[in-house]
Amino acid sequence: MNPVLVFDIETVPDIDGIRKLYGVGSDLSSKDIAEMAFQSRRQVTGSDFLELYLQKIVAISCALRNRNEFSVWSLGDLEDSEADLIRRFFEGIDKYTPQLVSWNGRGFDFPVLNYRSMIHGIRAHRYWEVGENDRNFKWNNYLNRYHSRHLDLMDFLSLHQPRANASLNDMSQLIGFPGKLGIDGSQVWEKYQDGEIVEIRNYCETDVLNTYLMFLRFQYIRGILNDEEYIYEVNLVRTTLKKSTESHWKIFLKQWKDE
Repeated sequence: MNPVLVFDIETVPDIDGIRKLYGVGSDLSSKDIAEMAFQSRRQVTGSDFLELYLQKIVAISCALRNRNEFSVWSLGDLEDSEADLIRRFFEGIDKYTPQLVSWNGRGFDFPVLNYRSMIHGIRAHRYWEVGENDRNFKWNNYLNRYHSRHLDLMDFLSLHQPRANASLNDMSQLIGFPGKLGIDGSQVWEKYQDGEIVEIRNYCETDVLNTYLMFLRFQYIRGILNDEEYIYEVNLVRTTLKKSTESHWKIFLKQWKDE
């Protein structure tokens, strides 16, 4: 059985890209550049959510279930560049060919990764494979919406209907999982400007873990996991977190209700 890799990304405005596209010099601060882009976007769409290709990745977090082990972490070091993070992510896919799981990964995470990979020239052989070199990928690859190598839980549960999309935070809390802790995606840019990259990574990790718990629940309701197996998998996550000394996992455990 291939390992299961749940992933999530966090992004901020790509200031250098905005300067280039808007023809803005170095006289404006990063904050002013971003606000200009937000205002321009609001005039067009009514929202300050920037185009996906102008979203710079500052964190990629993963939860991995492999054989008898479970782990959750953020890729790279604090000083690593966006290109370093993306390269590490796709190198892992190339090496292990995992089952990928996300929440809105098709609507956000992967389109951002695709565009940013193009910008940085990052190769990802396994990810882009659709059967030319490996016939198995013709019928089950990462790119096709209806193939299982990448399971976008939100997209699947909504039956691919955008109007039926659900919030990961809301669904997590309804089931009894902690949901978001302290901040949400709208605050990442502010945290980034304040140099709080550790908090951003911690937040991304909790999103990944909520998604993994949702995946376990999904595997349970579709009959892949029986009662005993589901309880074992959930307890494995609890046991793993209890071994951690990191504060965000202590808070996560405190808010995790018994089902």
